[in-house]
Amino acid sequence: MLAMTHLNRLLPGLQPLLKYQAANWPHDFKAGLSVAAVAIPVAIAYAQLAGFSPSTGLYASILPMVVYALAGTSRQLIIGPDAATCAMIAAVVAPLAAGNSGLYLSFTIALTLLTGLFCIAASFLRLGGLADFLARPILVGLLNGVSISIMIGQVGKVLGSKPQATRFFRQLVEIPELVLQAHWPTVVLSGGCVLVMLLMPRVSKRVPASLVTMILAGLAAYLLRLDQMGVALIGPVVSGLPDLEWPDLPLHEVGDLAGSAAGLSLVLFTSGMLTARSFAERNGYDIDVDREFAAFGMANIASALSQGFAVTGADSRTAVNDANGGRTQMVSIIAALAICLLLLVGTGSLAWLPIPALGVVLLFASWSLLDMQVFRRYHQIERGALVLGAITMLGVLAFGAIKAIMLAVTLALLMFIRRVARPALEELVTVPQRAGLYNHQFFPEAEAIDGLLLLRFCGPLVFFNAGHFRNEVHHAIARQKAPVERVVLDLIPVTNLDITGIDTLERLDAELAAQGIVLTLAGRQIEFERWLETTGHPDESLRQRAYPTMRQAIRQWRGRDELVSASQLEDDKESA
Repeated sequence: MLAMTHLNRLLPGLQPLLKYQAANWPHDFKAGLSVAAVAIPVAIAYAQLAGFSPSTGLYASILPMVVYALAGTSRQLIIGPDAATCAMIAAVVAPLAAGNSGLYLSFTIALTLLTGLFCIAASFLRLGGLADFLARPILVGLLNGVSISIMIGQVGKVLGSKPQATRFFRQLVEIPELVLQAHWPTVVLSGGCVLVMLLMPRVSKRVPASLVTMILAGLAAYLLRLDQMGVALIGPVVSGLPDLEWPDLPLHEVGDLAGSAAGLSLVLFTSGMLTARSFAERNGYDIDVDREFAAFGMANIASALSQGFAVTGADSRTAVNDANGGRTQMVSIIAALAICLLLLVGTGSLAWLPIPALGVVLLFASWSLLDMQVFRRYHQIERGALVLGAITMLGVLAFGAIKAIMLAVTLALLMFIRRVARPALEELVTVPQRAGLYNHQFFPEAEAIDGLLLLRFCGPLVFFNAGHFRNEVHHAIARQKAPVERVVLDLIPVTNLDITGIDTLERLDAELAAQGIVLTLAGRQIEFERWLETTGHPDESLRQRAYPTMRQAIRQWRGRDELVSASQLEDDKESA
Protein backbone atom coordinates (compact mmCIF):
# COMPACT_ATOMS: atom_id res chain seq x y z
CA MET A 1 0.00 0.00 0.00
CA LEU A 2 2.83 2.39 0.91
CA ALA A 3 4.64 1.56 -2.34
CA MET A 4 1.46 2.26 -4.31
CA THR A 5 1.06 5.61 -2.58
CA HIS A 6 4.61 6.62 -3.51
CA LEU A 7 4.04 5.41 -7.08
CA ASN A 8 0.87 7.51 -7.38
CA ARG A 9 2.76 10.55 -6.12
CA LEU A 10 5.54 9.94 -8.62
CA LEU A 11 3.16 9.12 -11.50
CA PRO A 12 -0.18 10.85 -10.79
CA GLY A 13 -1.45 10.00 -14.29
CA LEU A 14 -1.04 6.26 -13.75
CA GLN A 15 -4.06 5.74 -11.51
CA PRO A 16 -6.60 7.27 -13.96
CA LEU A 17 -5.16 5.07 -16.73
CA LEU A 18 -5.41 1.94 -14.57
CA LYS A 19 -9.04 2.79 -13.86
CA TYR A 20 -9.72 3.84 -17.43
CA GLN A 21 -13.42 4.00 -18.33
CA ALA A 22 -14.45 2.46 -21.64
CA ALA A 23 -16.88 5.32 -22.28
CA ASN A 24 -13.93 7.66 -22.82
CA TRP A 25 -12.32 5.51 -25.52
CA PRO A 26 -14.18 6.81 -28.65
CA HIS A 27 -13.43 10.42 -27.67
CA ASP A 28 -9.80 9.76 -26.75
CA PHE A 29 -9.16 7.63 -29.86
CA LYS A 30 -10.47 10.32 -32.19
CA ALA A 31 -8.54 13.06 -30.35
CA GLY A 32 -5.35 10.95 -30.32
CA LEU A 33 -5.39 10.44 -34.10
CA SER A 34 -6.14 14.15 -34.61
CA VAL A 35 -3.23 15.12 -32.36
CA ALA A 36 -0.90 12.76 -34.27
CA ALA A 37 -2.07 14.25 -37.57
CA VAL A 38 -0.98 17.69 -36.36
CA ALA A 39 2.09 16.55 -34.43
CA ILE A 40 3.74 14.74 -37.36
CA PRO A 41 4.13 17.68 -39.78
CA VAL A 42 4.82 20.13 -36.95
CA ALA A 43 7.53 17.89 -35.44
CA ILE A 44 9.20 17.53 -38.83
CA ALA A 45 9.05 21.28 -39.41
CA TYR A 46 10.44 22.10 -35.97
CA ALA A 47 13.20 19.54 -36.39
CA GLN A 48 14.13 21.31 -39.63
CA LEU A 49 14.08 24.62 -37.74
CA ALA A 50 16.40 23.30 -35.04
CA GLY A 51 18.75 21.71 -37.59
CA PHE A 52 17.82 18.05 -37.13
CA SER A 53 16.58 15.23 -39.33
CA PRO A 54 12.79 14.65 -39.49
CA SER A 55 13.14 11.42 -37.50
CA THR A 56 14.66 13.37 -34.58
CA GLY A 57 11.58 15.56 -34.41
CA LEU A 58 9.37 12.48 -34.40
CA TYR A 59 11.51 10.85 -31.69
CA ALA A 60 10.91 13.91 -29.52
CA SER A 61 7.16 13.40 -29.93
CA ILE A 62 6.86 9.77 -28.81
CA LEU A 63 8.37 8.83 -25.45
CA PRO A 64 7.96 12.32 -23.92
CA MET A 65 4.21 12.18 -24.61
CA VAL A 66 3.92 8.77 -22.96
CA VAL A 67 5.99 9.82 -19.93
CA TYR A 68 3.98 13.02 -19.45
CA ALA A 69 0.73 11.04 -19.69
CA LEU A 70 1.95 9.06 -16.66
CA ALA A 71 3.65 11.85 -14.70
CA GLY A 72 1.60 14.97 -15.51
CA THR A 73 -1.49 16.33 -13.77
CA SER A 74 -3.13 17.90 -16.83
CA ARG A 75 -5.68 15.83 -18.73
CA GLN A 76 -5.42 17.82 -21.95
CA LEU A 77 -1.80 19.00 -22.25
CA ILE A 78 0.18 17.50 -25.14
CA ILE A 79 3.98 17.52 -24.86
CA GLY A 80 6.16 17.97 -27.93
CA PRO A 81 8.58 20.17 -29.87
CA ASP A 82 7.90 23.90 -29.72
CA ALA A 83 9.03 26.79 -31.91
CA ALA A 84 10.52 28.82 -29.04
CA THR A 85 12.48 25.92 -27.53
CA CYS A 86 13.76 24.83 -30.95
CA ALA A 87 14.98 28.34 -31.71
CA MET A 88 16.68 28.54 -28.32
CA ILE A 89 18.35 25.14 -28.83
CA ALA A 90 19.73 26.20 -32.19
CA ALA A 91 21.02 29.48 -30.75
CA VAL A 92 22.78 27.73 -27.85
CA VAL A 93 24.21 24.65 -29.56
CA ALA A 94 25.23 25.98 -32.99
CA PRO A 95 28.19 28.08 -31.70
CA LEU A 96 29.44 25.15 -29.58
CA ALA A 97 29.20 22.57 -32.37
CA ALA A 98 30.98 24.81 -34.91
CA GLY A 99 29.39 23.07 -37.89
CA ASN A 100 30.01 19.50 -36.73
CA SER A 101 26.65 17.68 -37.11
CA GLY A 102 27.67 14.88 -34.75
CA LEU A 103 28.62 17.31 -32.01
CA TYR A 104 25.48 19.32 -32.71
CA LEU A 105 23.22 16.36 -31.93
CA SER A 106 25.37 15.29 -28.98
CA PHE A 107 25.32 18.76 -27.41
CA THR A 108 21.57 19.06 -28.00
CA ILE A 109 20.82 15.75 -26.28
CA ALA A 110 23.09 16.75 -23.38
CA LEU A 111 21.32 20.13 -23.15
CA THR A 112 17.95 18.35 -23.09
CA LEU A 113 19.13 15.99 -20.34
CA LEU A 114 20.43 18.87 -18.21
CA THR A 115 17.16 20.76 -18.77
CA GLY A 116 15.21 17.76 -17.51
CA LEU A 117 17.44 17.42 -14.45
CA PHE A 118 17.00 21.12 -13.63
CA CYS A 119 13.21 20.70 -13.86
CA ILE A 120 13.23 17.73 -11.47
CA ALA A 121 15.51 19.56 -9.02
CA ALA A 122 13.16 22.55 -9.14
CA SER A 123 10.23 20.24 -8.38
CA PHE A 124 12.00 18.80 -5.29
CA LEU A 125 12.65 22.37 -4.12
CA ARG A 126 8.98 23.24 -4.79
CA LEU A 127 9.87 26.00 -7.22
CA GLY A 128 6.77 25.59 -9.36
CA GLY A 129 5.79 29.11 -8.32
CA LEU A 130 8.71 30.41 -10.40
CA ALA A 131 6.34 30.25 -13.34
CA ASP A 132 4.53 33.22 -11.84
CA PHE A 133 7.71 35.31 -11.75
CA LEU A 134 8.39 35.11 -15.47
CA ALA A 135 6.03 37.97 -16.18
CA ARG A 136 3.49 37.72 -18.96
CA PRO A 137 5.04 40.67 -20.87
CA ILE A 138 8.37 38.79 -20.90
CA LEU A 139 6.72 35.70 -22.40
CA VAL A 140 4.85 37.80 -24.95
CA GLY A 141 8.07 39.55 -25.93
CA LEU A 142 9.89 36.20 -26.10
CA LEU A 143 7.27 34.61 -28.35
CA ASN A 144 7.05 37.72 -30.55
CA GLY A 145 10.82 37.84 -30.95
CA VAL A 146 11.05 34.11 -31.66
CA SER A 147 8.18 34.18 -34.15
CA ILE A 148 9.65 37.13 -36.05
CA SER A 149 13.11 35.55 -36.18
CA ILE A 150 11.65 32.21 -37.36
CA MET A 151 9.61 33.89 -40.09
CA ILE A 152 12.62 35.81 -41.38
CA GLY A 153 14.64 32.58 -41.27
CA GLN A 154 12.15 30.84 -43.59
CA VAL A 155 12.42 33.41 -46.39
CA GLY A 156 15.32 31.61 -48.05
CA LYS A 157 13.49 28.26 -47.90
CA VAL A 158 10.25 29.46 -49.48
CA LEU A 159 12.14 31.38 -52.19
CA GLY A 160 14.65 28.64 -52.93
CA SER A 161 17.53 31.03 -52.27
CA LYS A 162 20.67 30.43 -50.25
CA PRO A 163 20.96 32.93 -47.38
CA GLN A 164 24.37 33.74 -45.96
CA ALA A 165 23.51 35.77 -42.86
CA THR A 166 22.75 34.10 -39.53
CA ARG A 167 21.92 37.15 -37.39
CA PHE A 168 18.43 38.63 -37.56
CA PHE A 169 19.22 42.17 -38.65
CA ARG A 170 21.65 40.96 -41.31
CA GLN A 171 19.00 38.49 -42.48
CA LEU A 172 16.58 41.39 -42.76
CA VAL A 173 18.99 43.37 -44.92
CA GLU A 174 19.65 40.29 -47.06
CA ILE A 175 15.99 39.76 -48.06
CA PRO A 176 16.07 41.90 -51.26
CA GLU A 177 19.05 39.89 -52.49
CA LEU A 178 17.25 36.62 -51.72
CA VAL A 179 14.24 37.81 -53.73
CA LEU A 180 16.47 38.49 -56.74
CA GLN A 181 17.97 34.99 -56.40
CA ALA A 182 14.55 33.30 -56.10
CA HIS A 183 14.08 29.84 -57.66
CA TRP A 184 10.74 30.13 -59.44
CA PRO A 185 9.58 26.47 -59.23
CA THR A 186 10.17 26.72 -55.48
CA VAL A 187 8.28 30.02 -55.33
CA VAL A 188 5.30 28.52 -57.19
CA LEU A 189 5.22 25.51 -54.83
CA SER A 190 5.47 27.79 -51.79
CA GLY A 191 2.63 29.92 -53.14
CA GLY A 192 0.46 26.82 -53.55
CA CYS A 193 1.25 25.77 -49.97
CA VAL A 194 0.31 29.22 -48.69
CA LEU A 195 -2.98 28.99 -50.58
CA VAL A 196 -3.78 25.60 -49.03
CA MET A 197 -2.91 26.86 -45.53
CA LEU A 198 -5.25 29.83 -46.02
CA LEU A 199 -8.17 27.89 -47.54
CA MET A 200 -8.19 24.73 -45.40
CA PRO A 201 -9.53 26.40 -42.21
CA ARG A 202 -12.48 27.67 -44.27
CA VAL A 203 -13.14 24.23 -45.78
CA SER A 204 -12.78 22.25 -42.54
CA LYS A 205 -11.49 23.29 -39.15
CA ARG A 206 -11.25 19.68 -38.00
CA VAL A 207 -8.72 18.63 -40.66
CA PRO A 208 -5.22 20.05 -39.85
CA ALA A 209 -4.16 22.48 -42.59
CA SER A 210 -0.49 21.65 -42.05
CA LEU A 211 -1.12 17.93 -42.64
CA VAL A 212 -3.06 18.58 -45.87
CA THR A 213 -0.35 20.97 -47.05
CA MET A 214 2.38 18.39 -46.44
CA ILE A 215 0.44 15.63 -48.22
CA LEU A 216 -0.36 17.75 -51.26
CA ALA A 217 3.19 19.12 -51.46
CA GLY A 218 4.62 15.58 -51.21
CA LEU A 219 2.27 14.34 -53.95
CA ALA A 220 3.23 17.26 -56.16
CA ALA A 221 6.93 16.57 -55.61
CA TYR A 222 6.48 12.87 -56.43
CA LEU A 223 4.20 13.25 -59.47
CA LEU A 224 5.97 16.25 -61.02
CA ARG A 225 9.48 15.17 -60.02
CA LEU A 226 10.14 18.54 -58.48
CA ASP A 227 13.55 17.41 -57.26
CA GLN A 228 14.67 17.35 -60.89
CA MET A 229 13.57 20.99 -61.18
CA GLY A 230 15.80 21.97 -58.28
CA VAL A 231 13.21 22.01 -55.49
CA ALA A 232 14.80 20.88 -52.20
CA LEU A 233 13.33 17.78 -50.58
CA ILE A 234 13.82 16.26 -47.15
CA GLY A 235 15.29 13.08 -48.60
CA PRO A 236 15.47 9.62 -47.03
CA VAL A 237 14.19 9.36 -43.47
CA VAL A 238 15.54 6.74 -41.09
CA SER A 239 12.84 4.20 -40.28
CA GLY A 240 12.36 2.36 -37.01
CA LEU A 241 12.05 3.40 -33.42
CA PRO A 242 14.85 5.23 -31.58
CA ASP A 243 17.43 3.40 -29.52
CA LEU A 244 17.25 4.16 -25.81
CA GLU A 245 20.69 5.33 -24.72
CA TRP A 246 21.96 7.36 -21.80
CA PRO A 247 23.57 10.40 -23.44
CA ASP A 248 27.19 11.29 -22.89
CA LEU A 249 27.72 14.61 -21.15
CA PRO A 250 30.61 16.57 -22.68
CA LEU A 251 32.27 17.58 -19.42
CA HIS A 252 34.30 20.40 -20.98
CA GLU A 253 31.07 22.05 -22.17
CA VAL A 254 28.88 21.37 -19.13
CA GLY A 255 29.47 24.87 -17.76
CA ASP A 256 28.19 26.56 -20.91
CA LEU A 257 25.32 24.10 -21.30
CA ALA A 258 24.23 24.27 -17.64
CA GLY A 259 23.44 28.00 -17.70
CA SER A 260 21.51 27.64 -20.94
CA ALA A 261 19.70 24.56 -19.59
CA ALA A 262 18.56 26.49 -16.51
CA GLY A 263 17.15 29.27 -18.67
CA LEU A 264 15.60 26.79 -21.09
CA SER A 265 13.94 24.84 -18.26
CA LEU A 266 12.36 28.00 -16.87
CA VAL A 267 11.09 29.11 -20.29
CA LEU A 268 9.68 25.75 -21.39
CA PHE A 269 8.04 25.18 -18.00
CA THR A 270 6.48 28.64 -17.87
CA SER A 271 5.29 28.43 -21.45
CA GLY A 272 3.85 24.96 -20.87
CA MET A 273 2.12 26.07 -17.67
CA LEU A 274 0.31 28.89 -19.47
CA THR A 275 -1.18 26.30 -21.80
CA ALA A 276 -1.87 23.72 -19.08
CA ARG A 277 -3.53 26.21 -16.74
CA SER A 278 -5.74 27.71 -19.43
CA PHE A 279 -7.12 24.32 -20.50
CA ALA A 280 -7.43 23.09 -16.91
CA GLU A 281 -9.49 26.17 -16.06
CA ARG A 282 -11.63 25.66 -19.17
CA ASN A 283 -12.34 22.05 -18.17
CA GLY A 284 -12.88 22.71 -14.49
CA TYR A 285 -9.94 21.11 -12.67
CA ASP A 286 -6.65 22.14 -11.04
CA ILE A 287 -3.05 21.18 -11.74
CA ASP A 288 -0.13 20.82 -9.35
CA VAL A 289 2.65 23.13 -10.54
CA ASP A 290 5.38 21.37 -8.57
CA ARG A 291 4.32 17.97 -9.95
CA GLU A 292 4.20 19.54 -13.40
CA PHE A 293 7.81 20.70 -13.03
CA ALA A 294 8.81 17.08 -12.33
CA ALA A 295 6.67 15.81 -15.23
CA PHE A 296 8.33 18.26 -17.63
CA GLY A 297 11.72 17.13 -16.34
CA MET A 298 10.91 13.46 -16.82
CA ALA A 299 9.56 14.15 -20.31
CA ASN A 300 12.77 15.93 -21.31
CA ILE A 301 14.96 13.18 -19.87
CA ALA A 302 12.87 10.70 -21.86
CA SER A 303 13.44 12.80 -24.97
CA ALA A 304 17.19 12.79 -24.36
CA LEU A 305 17.18 9.01 -23.83
CA SER A 306 15.34 8.52 -27.14
CA GLN A 307 17.65 10.78 -29.19
CA GLY A 308 15.24 13.71 -29.15
CA PHE A 309 15.49 17.35 -28.08
CA ALA A 310 13.81 19.63 -25.53
CA VAL A 311 10.02 19.55 -25.39
CA THR A 312 7.29 21.53 -23.67
CA GLY A 313 3.52 21.94 -23.64
CA ALA A 314 2.33 22.45 -27.22
CA ASP A 315 -0.58 24.88 -27.41
CA SER A 316 -1.72 23.98 -30.95
CA ARG A 317 -1.73 20.22 -30.31
CA THR A 318 -3.39 20.71 -26.92
CA ALA A 319 -6.09 22.82 -28.59
CA VAL A 320 -6.65 20.04 -31.16
CA ASN A 321 -6.98 17.54 -28.30
CA ASP A 322 -9.56 19.67 -26.51
CA ALA A 323 -11.50 20.51 -29.69
CA ASN A 324 -11.81 16.82 -30.56
CA GLY A 325 -13.18 15.91 -27.16
CA GLY A 326 -10.11 14.32 -25.58
CA ARG A 327 -10.94 13.41 -21.97
CA THR A 328 -7.89 11.70 -20.48
CA GLN A 329 -4.15 11.22 -20.81
CA MET A 330 -4.87 8.24 -23.07
CA VAL A 331 -4.90 10.75 -25.96
CA SER A 332 -1.12 11.19 -25.65
CA ILE A 333 -0.53 7.45 -25.68
CA ILE A 334 -2.69 6.95 -28.79
CA ALA A 335 -0.92 9.82 -30.58
CA ALA A 336 2.49 8.39 -29.66
CA LEU A 337 1.52 4.95 -31.00
CA ALA A 338 0.34 6.52 -34.26
CA ILE A 339 3.72 8.25 -34.69
CA CYS A 340 5.49 4.96 -33.91
CA LEU A 341 3.45 3.31 -36.69
CA LEU A 342 4.55 5.98 -39.14
CA LEU A 343 8.21 5.44 -38.22
CA LEU A 344 7.85 1.71 -38.70
CA VAL A 345 6.01 1.55 -42.03
CA GLY A 346 5.60 5.01 -43.54
CA THR A 347 8.93 6.83 -43.62
CA GLY A 348 9.37 6.27 -47.37
CA SER A 349 6.68 8.81 -48.16
CA LEU A 350 8.34 11.43 -45.94
CA ALA A 351 11.37 11.57 -48.26
CA TRP A 352 9.27 13.44 -50.84
CA LEU A 353 8.30 16.27 -48.51
CA PRO A 354 9.56 19.57 -49.99
CA ILE A 355 11.53 21.81 -47.66
CA PRO A 356 9.65 24.91 -48.93
CA ALA A 357 6.42 23.31 -47.65
CA LEU A 358 8.03 22.97 -44.20
CA GLY A 359 9.03 26.63 -44.42
CA VAL A 360 5.42 27.63 -45.15
CA VAL A 361 4.14 25.54 -42.21
CA LEU A 362 6.68 27.24 -39.93
CA LEU A 363 5.68 30.65 -41.27
CA PHE A 364 2.05 30.05 -40.34
CA ALA A 365 2.95 28.49 -37.00
CA SER A 366 5.13 31.49 -36.17
CA TRP A 367 2.44 33.91 -37.30
CA SER A 368 0.03 32.31 -34.82
CA LEU A 369 2.53 33.07 -32.02
CA LEU A 370 2.84 36.74 -32.99
CA ASP A 371 0.78 39.15 -30.90
CA MET A 372 1.69 42.78 -31.46
CA GLN A 373 -1.75 44.11 -30.43
CA VAL A 374 -0.99 43.32 -26.80
CA PHE A 375 1.71 46.01 -26.82
CA ARG A 376 -0.97 48.62 -27.49
CA ARG A 377 -2.88 47.34 -24.46
CA TYR A 378 0.27 47.45 -22.34
CA HIS A 379 0.86 51.03 -23.48
CA GLN A 380 -2.62 52.02 -22.32
CA ILE A 381 -2.53 50.19 -18.98
CA GLU A 382 1.08 49.84 -17.81
CA ARG A 383 4.10 51.38 -19.49
CA GLY A 384 6.47 49.14 -17.50
CA ALA A 385 4.91 46.04 -19.07
CA LEU A 386 5.42 47.58 -22.51
CA VAL A 387 9.10 48.22 -21.75
CA LEU A 388 9.59 44.64 -20.52
CA GLY A 389 7.90 43.12 -23.56
CA ALA A 390 9.67 45.35 -26.07
CA ILE A 391 13.11 44.81 -24.53
CA THR A 392 12.61 41.04 -24.50
CA MET A 393 11.46 41.01 -28.12
CA LEU A 394 14.31 43.20 -29.35
CA GLY A 395 16.76 41.25 -27.17
CA VAL A 396 15.70 37.96 -28.77
CA LEU A 397 16.24 39.44 -32.22
CA ALA A 398 19.60 40.99 -31.34
CA PHE A 399 21.21 38.59 -28.84
CA GLY A 400 19.15 35.38 -28.80
CA ALA A 401 16.46 34.06 -26.49
CA ILE A 402 18.54 33.05 -23.44
CA LYS A 403 20.39 36.36 -23.10
CA ALA A 404 17.19 38.31 -23.78
CA ILE A 405 15.34 36.44 -21.04
CA MET A 406 18.14 37.02 -18.55
CA LEU A 407 18.13 40.72 -19.41
CA ALA A 408 14.34 40.97 -19.16
CA VAL A 409 14.13 39.04 -15.87
CA THR A 410 16.85 41.26 -14.39
CA LEU A 411 14.93 44.35 -15.51
CA ALA A 412 11.69 42.92 -14.09
CA LEU A 413 13.37 42.31 -10.72
CA LEU A 414 14.71 45.86 -10.68
CA MET A 415 11.23 47.19 -11.44
CA PHE A 416 9.81 45.00 -8.67
CA ILE A 417 12.43 46.27 -6.19
CA ARG A 418 11.66 49.84 -7.22
CA ARG A 419 7.94 49.33 -6.58
CA VAL A 420 8.53 47.77 -3.17
CA ALA A 421 11.15 50.36 -2.21
CA ARG A 422 8.98 53.26 -3.42
CA PRO A 423 5.35 52.48 -2.51
CA ALA A 424 2.75 55.13 -3.19
CA LEU A 425 1.62 57.45 -0.39
CA GLU A 426 -2.04 58.19 -1.10
CA GLU A 427 -3.94 61.18 0.23
CA LEU A 428 -7.45 60.12 1.28
CA VAL A 429 -10.59 62.23 1.15
CA THR A 430 -14.28 61.81 1.87
CA VAL A 431 -16.62 62.07 -1.12
CA PRO A 432 -20.23 63.34 -0.81
CA GLN A 433 -22.88 60.64 -1.38
CA ARG A 434 -20.24 57.91 -0.99
CA ALA A 435 -19.32 55.93 2.10
CA GLY A 436 -15.69 55.40 3.00
CA LEU A 437 -12.41 57.09 2.04
CA TYR A 438 -11.01 57.49 -1.47
CA ASN A 439 -7.75 58.36 -3.15
CA HIS A 440 -7.70 62.11 -3.77
CA GLN A 441 -6.15 61.43 -7.18
CA PHE A 442 -9.43 59.87 -8.36
CA PHE A 443 -11.57 62.66 -6.89
CA PRO A 444 -9.54 65.86 -7.29
CA GLU A 445 -12.61 68.02 -6.69
CA ALA A 446 -13.14 66.57 -3.21
CA GLU A 447 -11.96 68.75 -0.35
CA ALA A 448 -9.97 67.52 2.62
CA ILE A 449 -11.33 67.84 6.17
CA ASP A 450 -10.13 71.17 7.57
CA GLY A 451 -6.88 70.75 9.46
CA LEU A 452 -6.84 66.96 8.93
CA LEU A 453 -4.61 65.10 6.46
CA LEU A 454 -5.43 61.42 5.86
CA LEU A 455 -2.61 59.32 4.39
CA ARG A 456 -2.26 55.70 3.28
CA PHE A 457 1.19 54.13 2.70
CA CYS A 458 0.73 51.24 0.24
CA GLY A 459 3.46 48.88 1.37
CA PRO A 460 5.56 47.66 4.32
CA LEU A 461 7.38 50.33 6.29
CA VAL A 462 10.87 48.88 6.61
CA PHE A 463 14.53 49.82 6.28
CA PHE A 464 14.67 50.18 2.48
CA ASN A 465 11.71 52.55 2.11
CA ALA A 466 11.48 54.34 5.46
CA GLY A 467 13.29 57.43 4.17
CA HIS A 468 11.03 57.56 1.12
CA PHE A 469 7.97 57.37 3.39
CA ARG A 470 9.14 60.23 5.59
CA ASN A 471 9.91 62.48 2.62
CA GLU A 472 6.55 61.73 0.99
CA VAL A 473 4.69 62.70 4.17
CA HIS A 474 6.47 66.07 4.25
CA HIS A 475 5.72 66.62 0.56
CA ALA A 476 2.05 65.79 1.14
CA ILE A 477 1.85 68.33 3.98
CA ALA A 478 3.54 70.99 1.83
CA ARG A 479 0.96 70.48 -0.95
CA GLN A 480 -1.99 71.34 1.29
CA LYS A 481 -3.63 74.72 0.82
CA ALA A 482 -4.96 74.95 4.36
CA PRO A 483 -2.74 74.54 7.45
CA VAL A 484 -2.46 70.94 8.65
CA GLU A 485 -3.06 70.33 12.33
CA ARG A 486 -3.18 66.55 12.38
CA VAL A 487 -1.91 63.73 10.16
CA VAL A 488 -3.69 60.36 10.32
CA LEU A 489 -1.74 57.44 8.87
CA ASP A 490 -3.73 54.36 7.81
CA LEU A 491 -1.73 51.29 8.90
CA ILE A 492 -3.97 48.70 7.21
CA PRO A 493 -1.80 48.49 4.02
CA VAL A 494 1.41 48.46 6.12
CA THR A 495 2.00 44.72 6.13
CA ASN A 496 5.28 44.91 8.06
CA LEU A 497 7.00 47.35 10.36
CA ASP A 498 10.61 46.84 11.47
CA ILE A 499 12.82 48.75 13.89
CA THR A 500 13.82 51.25 11.19
CA GLY A 501 10.17 51.88 10.39
CA ILE A 502 9.27 52.51 14.04
CA ASP A 503 12.29 54.80 14.49
CA THR A 504 11.19 56.67 11.35
CA LEU A 505 7.68 57.11 12.78
CA GLU A 506 9.20 58.47 16.00
CA ARG A 507 11.44 60.87 14.06
CA LEU A 508 8.51 61.98 11.89
CA ASP A 509 6.41 62.47 15.02
CA ALA A 510 9.05 64.79 16.47
CA GLU A 511 9.43 66.73 13.21
CA LEU A 512 5.68 67.22 12.90
CA ALA A 513 5.34 68.19 16.55
CA ALA A 514 7.92 70.94 15.94
CA GLN A 515 5.54 72.28 13.27
CA GLY A 516 2.53 72.05 15.57
CA ILE A 517 1.17 68.95 13.82
CA VAL A 518 -0.03 65.83 15.68
CA LEU A 519 0.71 62.41 14.14
CA THR A 520 -2.08 59.84 14.63
CA LEU A 521 -2.17 56.18 13.59
CA ALA A 522 -5.24 54.17 12.57
CA GLY A 523 -5.78 50.48 11.96
CA ARG A 524 -3.71 47.45 13.00
CA GLN A 525 -3.76 48.68 16.61
CA ILE A 526 -2.92 45.26 18.10
CA GLU A 527 -0.23 44.59 15.48
CA PHE A 528 1.28 48.03 16.12
CA GLU A 529 1.44 47.40 19.84
CA ARG A 530 3.13 44.05 19.25
CA TRP A 531 5.56 45.67 16.80
CA LEU A 532 6.48 48.12 19.58
CA GLU A 533 6.92 45.29 22.08
CA THR A 534 8.95 43.12 19.67
CA THR A 535 11.33 45.94 18.84
CA GLY A 536 11.55 47.04 22.51
CA HIS A 537 10.53 50.61 21.68
CA PRO A 538 10.30 52.73 24.87
CA ASP A 539 8.12 55.58 23.57
CA GLU A 540 4.47 55.16 24.66
CA SER A 541 3.16 58.39 23.08
CA LEU A 542 2.61 56.79 19.67
CA ARG A 543 0.75 53.88 21.30
CA GLN A 544 -1.64 56.37 22.93
CA ARG A 545 -2.39 57.95 19.55
CA ALA A 546 -3.20 54.69 17.78
CA TYR A 547 -6.85 54.09 16.89
CA PRO A 548 -8.48 50.82 15.77
CA THR A 549 -10.03 52.43 12.66
CA MET A 550 -9.75 55.50 10.47
CA ARG A 551 -13.40 56.21 11.22
CA GLN A 552 -12.74 56.57 14.94
CA ALA A 553 -9.67 58.75 14.32
CA ILE A 554 -11.76 61.08 12.14
CA ARG A 555 -14.66 61.04 14.62
CA GLN A 556 -12.32 62.03 17.43
CA TRP A 557 -10.93 64.90 15.35
CA ARG A 558 -14.34 66.19 14.39
CA GLY A 559 -15.42 66.07 18.05
CA ARG A 560 -12.19 67.82 19.09
CA ASP A 561 -12.30 65.81 22.32
CA GLU A 562 -9.38 64.77 24.40
CA LEU A 563 -7.45 61.75 23.12
CA VAL A 564 -9.35 58.73 24.37
CA SER A 565 -8.02 55.39 25.39
CA ALA A 566 -8.34 52.22 23.37
CA SER A 567 -10.88 50.81 25.86
CA GLN A 568 -13.12 53.89 25.52
CA LEU A 569 -12.97 53.58 21.75
CA GLU A 570 -13.99 49.92 21.96
CA ASP A 571 -16.96 50.88 24.13
CA ASP A 572 -17.90 53.53 21.57
CA LYS A 573 -17.62 50.98 18.77
CA GLU A 574 -19.86 48.47 20.60
CA SER A 575 -22.53 51.09 21.38
CA ALA A 576 -22.56 52.13 17.71
